[in-house]
Amino acid sequence: MSTHTLRAYGDDVTRFLTFLQGHQGKSPDDRALATLEPSDIRAFITVRRKQGLGPRGVRRALSAVRSFFRHLEREEILANPAARSVRTPKLARTLPRPLSEDDAARTLEGAGENDVQWIAARDTALLTLLYGAGLRISEALSLKQADVPFAEWLTILGKRSKERIVPVLPAVRDAVAVYARQIPFTVASHAPLFLSRRGRPMSAREAQALMQRLRSALGLSERATPHALRHSFATHLLGNGGDLRAVQELLGHASLSTTQTYTDIDTKKLMDVYQKAHPRARA
Repeated sequence: MSTHTLRAYGDDVTRFLTFLQGHQGKSPDDRALATLEPSDIRAFITVRRKQGLGPRGVRRALSAVRSFFRHLEREEILANPAARSVRTPKLARTLPRPLSEDDAARTLEGAGENDVQWIAARDTALLTLLYGAGLRISEALSLKQADVPFAEWLTILGKRSKERIVPVLPAVRDAVAVYARQIPFTVASHAPLFLSRRGRPMSAREAQALMQRLRSALGLSERATPHALRHSFATHLLGNGGDLRAVQELLGHASLSTTQTYTDIDTKKLMDVYQKAHPRARA
């Protein structure tokens, strides 16, 4: 699991144990945990909902509690199936929000507008990589200096350590090469490719701040985030005749159903046009 996921699970389990202390009137020990009922766990979820936790947060909290009990069982400390008996809430299916092709082009162009030349080159390279290769921001920021110059194919280590091969367009290779030549720091080959103003590893927060600046400057939707460029990569490929399974491989999706959400975008767009244009659509 990622560092972010581990931290979130740790927070959820800590909240769960704190809740049990108040719920049962004492610090939970192995005996108390072994005798918990599904109703106790549902009570925890109810409290978290009242604190403002949404459906995704509830799913994660339940997953964390279940993982905690699996750990206790693996270590032969105790076994309690109560957490597995609590139903996970369903999530409303939401479609990705990609940028239009014009807005994606404006975003890449706007990234190069910075008074510091090497920062402008860095921002252009990063966003061109996200849109041109469909990388997650974490995948792009994990690239090393030794990866440059890019070949025609790039090996990416994605979620759950799943490896995939991604083709690299000439425009992406050129943008990264321009940036690499302008880096003002002496860096080792194993150092991160994308650096902050002070020569430290660039963070995802900095990439989000970059997109926030571009949203304001270009009048883009609030949905225009670094990850939206990955959505745009997939949507524009499919919209221009790309094969669904090929796009699945490029994105590194384990399930084809995840990739199929991008085809729903095109279907929705088609229906919108039909509803607006067909004389019998409102009959």
